Amino acid sequence: MLTDRERQRIEAEVRLYPHPRAAVPEALKIVQDHRGWVPDEAVREIAELLGLSPATVDSTATFYNMILREPTGRHVIFICDNVSCWVTGYHAIRDHLCERLGVALGETTEDKRFTLLPAACLGECDRAPAMLIDGDVYGNLTPEMLNDILARYD
Repeated sequence: MLTDRERQRIEAEVRLYPHPRAAVPEALKIVQDHRGWVPDEAVREIAELLGLSPATVDSTATFYNMILREPTGRHVIFICDNVSCWVTGYHAIRDHLCERLGVALGETTEDKRFTLLPAACLGECDRAPAMLIDGDVYGNLTPEMLNDILARYD
């Protein structure tokens, strides 16, 4: 069930757009900000609230790779795998994170602390390789930097 707070925020967002469909990405982000992810039940309720089909809302949710459709760890790490990051050290960053966290891409650590996900682009090509943790962007990464960065997220 959408909480009263989620409903209020979504309704306020809808008023900013000429058509309710335009508010779908923001509605999904509101739910994700509150819950950490967007469950199927929330997709259905957003659709109902906006007068859209659940398929319309779900198609938007699955289009954006930063809308999370499954439970995640407390901290979500998006590691950029676009071409700029790919040629400037993505593999070393990915391998170090996977080894350090004991997970593969798409997995969550046993203690539910971190989820490691690929990202098509973080818009940090000038600072590649890059990653995003809980909204914090890190660029010009080296494997040696990663343990210190991860330590910031308890």
